[in-house]
Amino acid sequence: MKRFVMIASLLGFWGVASGAFGAHALKGSLSTYELGIWQTAVNYLLFHVPVMLFAIVLPNFMSGVEKTAKYSFISFAFGCAVFSVSLQVLAITGTKWLGAITPIGGMLLLIGWVLLFVTGWKGRLKP
Repeated sequence: MKRFVMIASLLGFWGVASGAFGAHALKGSLSTYELGIWQTAVNYLLFHVPVMLFAIVLPNFMSGVEKTAKYSFISFAFGCAVFSVSLQVLAITGTKWLGAITPIGGMLLLIGWVLLFVTGWKGRLKP
């Protein structure tokens, strides 16, 4: 659990830091299109970190969900990393083949959402 909080915190830090970096340091050197790619990577990071933290605490309130909540978190973490890194490197370098890797991250994020749904479906509220 402690490790998951640390991972979510690092991803949140990465989201805020890379958002600031994109807004200030990259604004003059990237095109509007490339800045949009960068911003999408930042948004996906910052949207998913609170969900990851939610997945961490779910087992405190629901029984029988430890495994699916854990796998949901892991899928979100890897999905954020693959999705955001591939987009950020693509935005900076223009390396087009990275566009083929980004959907893997997106698929991992979708799997995380499905696993979170399963967590809610199979869990029972603790008294």
